[in-house]
Amino acid sequence: MELRQIKYFVKAAELLNFSDAARALNVAQSTLSQQVKQLEDELGIQLFERHAHAISLTEAGQELLPYARRTVYDADTCIARINDLSNLASGSLNIGVTYSFSPILTETLIEFTREYPNVRLNIFYKPMAELMEMLHSRSVDFVLAFRPSVRIEEIESHVLFDNHLAVIVRDGHPLACKERVGIADLSRYNLALPSKGLQARNAFDHYLSARSGQLDIRIELNEVNILLELIKHSNMVTVLAEATVYNQLGVKAIPLDLPSNEMEGCVHMLRNCYRKHSALRFIHMLRESNAVKARVHGWFT
Repeated sequence: MELRQIKYFVKAAELLNFSDAARALNVAQSTLSQQVKQLEDELGIQLFERHAHAISLTEAGQELLPYARRTVYDADTCIARINDLSNLASGSLNIGVTYSFSPILTETLIEFTREYPNVRLNIFYKPMAELMEMLHSRSVDFVLAFRPSVRIEEIESHVLFDNHLAVIVRDGHPLACKERVGIADLSRYNLALPSKGLQARNAFDHYLSARSGQLDIRIELNEVNILLELIKHSNMVTVLAEATVYNQLGVKAIPLDLPSNEMEGCVHMLRNCYRKHSALRFIHMLRESNAVKARVHGWFT
């Protein structure tokens, strides 16, 4: 049994298509199929049911998959440890980021790439649920997102900064002069909100569920930059995590007058897993960045 065969088996089991698996591994389909068949012959049991245009795992394949994944992970971990010995002179770092974290990340990205030019950075911007799935599958080394409302046992969350929901308006908006904004204030304006499923929207909907009052939600979208452009050029109002508007010109963040509306900004990592030196270094740089220190010491405006 060869490691290559196990890697081919795992990729085919994940994609349930030999052609797609071969393409993802950058090998010929015939090579992948042959290696999987050799693995089946060595084990003396069929791992896949072959259909006309797809494949499916047999009971034996389903039993083998978690062990095969662990084997591939351990092999990759071994390689990562060896690469780390080169003092971050090579390797890659995969980071999952929710949209709200984008503004506070830029400074650290620039500093890290300047200090470690040979480390490849892969940044994935997605909703938190998708990022947590990527973390589970080890497609990313860590995730930057707010603390989830429900604790996930196999994931540990380290707080970077305390954050709050804020009402975001353009400079000069009638609400811009207020020290705090309540739900009654919001009811007088058209709202443009982040889509359901994004963390700020989930938190906002949670508070609204226990309160009466009708809000005029005109627009929902999952692209924060476009959302902020709408706010800058209209009298519309949105509700976002305050960190979202760090270094944004033309808008103002006003505390939302709701009890206990904290949203802790966190680094999320799998428990009991090897941490790349590059990941630990990046997180240290992020903690020391002006963006995070500004958040620790006060409101973004």
